[in-house]
Amino acid sequence: MNNFMLLTDQVPNSSGMGISMIISIVAMLAVFYFMLVLPQKKEQKKVQEMHNSMEVGDVVVTTSGFYGVLIDITEDDVIVEFGSNKNCRIPMRKSAIAQVEKAEK
Repeated sequence: MNNFMLLTDQVPNSSGMGISMIISIVAMLAVFYFMLVLPQKKEQKKVQEMHNSMEVGDVVVTTSGFYGVLIDITEDDVIVEFGSNKNCRIPMRKSAIAQVEKAEK
């Protein structure tokens, strides 16, 4: 009889295991959000602010590494002038701009 009581006392409570599993899943999701999603949103906001602050005459660096000067800006596109001979003007998407250096006034 004592053996039977010992065995029944050691049976785990299934509701306790379920709650601890739910808590651990929620904790993992919270860590995932704070380590991956939040920094990505912050970076996207920073890039969007950079694109919104571009003005004609600013020096830009494209994602390919080319330096140029903005000569026209539309809603989604820009025209960038490359080189010193003023003959190389290329239209490109705003998303192709990696860095903006403000023109001195």
